[in-house]
Amino acid sequence: MIDKLKELIAEAEAFTAQSKDEVEQFRIKYLGSKGLLKEYFAEFKNVANEQKKEFGQTINQLKKTAEDKVNALKEALENQEEDNGLYGDLSRPGEPIALGARHPISIVKNQIIDIFSRIGFNVSEGPEIEDDWHNFTALNLPEYHPARDMQDTFFVQTNPDILLRTHTSSVQVRYMEENKPPIRTISPGRVYRNEAISARSHCFFHQVEGLYIDKDVSFADLKQTLQYFTTEMFGKSKIRLRPSYFPFTEPSAEVDVYWGLETETDYKMTKGTGWLEIMGCGMVDPNVLDNCGIDSKEYSGFAFGMGIDRIALLLHQISDIRLLSENDVRFLEQFKSAL
Repeated sequence: MIDKLKELIAEAEAFTAQSKDEVEQFRIKYLGSKGLLKEYFAEFKNVANEQKKEFGQTINQLKKTAEDKVNALKEALENQEEDNGLYGDLSRPGEPIALGARHPISIVKNQIIDIFSRIGFNVSEGPEIEDDWHNFTALNLPEYHPARDMQDTFFVQTNPDILLRTHTSSVQVRYMEENKPPIRTISPGRVYRNEAISARSHCFFHQVEGLYIDKDVSFADLKQTLQYFTTEMFGKSKIRLRPSYFPFTEPSAEVDVYWGLETETDYKMTKGTGWLEIMGCGMVDPNVLDNCGIDSKEYSGFAFGMGIDRIALLLHQISDIRLLSENDVRFLEQFKSAL
């Protein structure tokens, strides 16, 4: 009989249940008023005296094992019900993860890179923390040059020779120092200027600048390249170049694209003229070529630069440049369908 009790103890220890009904059936079987324990306690008087001690200890062990098992299974099932109440059916498939969206700056930058890559331009990158030589001096802007005032600069206070780059032309300088012509590259990146933040300007923004250097490069090559870009980017083929001034190009020009006057928005964007300024450009100044170790008597080239933020505002009709850097998910979700 003691061996039978030990078998029941092992059976009780191994028991598992998936529902409260199964636990209740187990409790009734062992601990109920007509259960196994009741029967074995009734048999106690028939056990030989020399076995009563061992029999009593074994039957008490069975009782404790059965009670502990019932309590443990009830607690586990109750916890499972609480989890299901909080999280639903844990066996169901999870909710799909929402797809993100590319930032409008990334969308426009990738479009520009794709357009110029079709005509042989590669992508070059450089540091955002720059030195005076690469950001100013090599670009025909020596110390105390008045044109430096055109770019309000963030200098590092402990070292006036170190600054946050004001344009990605510094990347072009580094590229010319490390590569021999022919050179055909664009340099997208973030730049910094100490300007008041408003709906139309920010202290940091994004530029992409292009550079082409080879033998016998002419202004006609520059105009044809820009004509191709504006047609591919905006679907507008009519452009004009107005004389301008940049220290690192000569001659220099501002590029306007004819946007049209078909809608009220067109009137607002172009101030009633139909023309919209999109970038600056010009032939690379010979001094810049010489500063970068390129023979200006043998090679010539052109450069251009445009604001990615400005183009993003135009293409997506965004009214405030600050929206591009405020990380508002509601704003970014609008671009899920964009490239």
